[in-house]
Formats: sequence, structure tokens, C-alpha cells
Amino acid sequence: MRALVTGANGFVGRHLLAHLAQYGDSATGVDRDCDVTDSSSVLEVLERTRPEVIYHLAALTHVGDSWKNPVEFTRVNVIGTKNVLDAARAVVPDATVVLVSSADVYGIVREEELPIHETFRVAPANPYASSKVEAEHVAHDSHRMWGQRVVIARPFNHVGPGQSVQFVVPALVDRLLEALETGADEISVGDLSTRRDFSDVRDVVRAYRLLDQYGVAGEVYNVASGHDVGLDDIAAQLVESIAPGVRLVREESLLRPVEVPVMRGSFDKIHEVCGWEPTIPLATSLRDVIEDLRQRRAAR
Repeated sequence: MRALVTGANGFVGRHLLAHLAQYGDSATGVDRDCDVTDSSSVLEVLERTRPEVIYHLAALTHVGDSWKNPVEFTRVNVIGTKNVLDAARAVVPDATVVLVSSADVYGIVREEELPIHETFRVAPANPYASSKVEAEHVAHDSHRMWGQRVVIARPFNHVGPGQSVQFVVPALVDRLLEALETGADEISVGDLSTRRDFSDVRDVVRAYRLLDQYGVAGEVYNVASGHDVGLDDIAAQLVESIAPGVRLVREESLLRPVEVPVMRGSFDKIHEVCGWEPTIPLATSLRDVIEDLRQRRAAR
């Protein structure tokens, strides 16, 4: 299978390329060498690679940054998606496009509404989520108007080795490792009262490949663990594993304007269609993140 991965140098893209290679797919990854907001750049890549499947991961993803520059998030996440779909339709009209959206599109959810199924309403609570809703609309339009084979994934939170320290779990690990090195007795944290549905990135990329194989065009699929865990619980586990006794001090500058209290998704639909289910426990993911950050810090 000839595959093209946009955003290939990112956290998920690197894991996806490794997963595709493991299964014998011929995968080309593009990142900054293909500006998805430039339609001619996207066309050139597709004409050169002629993929049978496009995994569209290229996006701006940091929720906190989206409040500072919402226009740029729309430009990259929405216009970029349209350019990829338009180019695919022109060059490889029979190719599948697996569009990676986000569970953030569901917005703020009440406890009694959990777990979230794909039929649940979308109500984005931040500019990043709004851009993902718009990107999904572009994808649905391409499917309805031209019969383009587009499958949409809505991953919930994912974690694993290689993730940027801009994100909560590696950020906590990095600060705790620094505290261990310097002898500090406290670290700064944001809001740890929220609960999130975490999957290992290696399970997530496995879901994306299965969606290419078995996903129904025009459909949306959650990629979730089916469990939620408190960030305070994760933080406590990390403190115990890395730097016992270190105190966590809430810092106002790390808080977001709007926070979603709890998220938990259902993976029933992707399991029924693709046979996917999560296999890597959170404890393994956290252990691997710790080891990865230790190695990265040692290499600095």
C-alpha cells in the first residue's frame, strides 16, 4: 500500500510511519517540506507520490496556543485540509483520506452524558476545536458532493514516547525530572482537576491504519480507551515514580480560559467496524514517557 503521511515529523506522525513500515506499507512522510496551506505544494507532493491512502495529520494542535492565534489555526487546520482533499480528488481520486480530527469537538460534557458516542452533538469550547469542526465539514462536503472516500478519526487524548513537553503528561514528567536533578521540592502545574480519556499513541496509529482498511467513507470514528482518569491521579503516579515528596503548586499562568472538566469516549463503533480496541495500559505509556524524557534530557 502506497501511503502519504502529512505532519510526519510530529509526535503521532513518527509513530504512524513506524507502524506502516512494520506492516510493509510504502509510506512517504512530509512535514515542513509540504506547506498544506499552499495548494500548489500539496499538488506537487501528490503528483510525485501517487498515494493510495493519505493520512492527514498536519495541523496545529496545542489548545492553549489556539487562544492566542485562532486565525492561524483556521488557516492551517481548515484551509490545509481543503487543499489536501482537493489535491487528492484531482490527482488520486480513488485514494482514501483518513482525516485526523479531535474529540475536542464535543466540547463540555456532563458526567451523565458519558461515554461519548459519535452521534453526540459537537460544541467546541476553544479555537482549536472549532477549527477541527470546520475541517470535518470540509471533509463531509467532499464526500457528499464528489463521493470522495474520506474517513474521519476523532482521537481522544493520547500519550507515549516522543510527545512534546507542551502537552500535560510529558510536561509533568520533564518538570519532575528537572526537580530531581536540581533538588527542588516543588513544581508548577496547571489545572489537574480534569479527567481525560488517554490512549497510547501506538494504539492510536494502529486505529488509523485500520480505518483506511475498513472504515466507511463519510463516517466518523472515536479513537478512545473507554476510561477516564484524573490528571491529579496521573500526576501522583508520576511524582511517586520520579521524585517522591515533590509538591505540585498550581500556577495561574498555566490555566486555560475554558477547561473541559471530563472526557470519556466510546470505542464501540470502531471496534464493530474495524475490530480495534486499546491494548497498551496507561501504566506502560507513563513508564515509556519517563524513559523517553530521561533519554532526551541526557542528550541535551
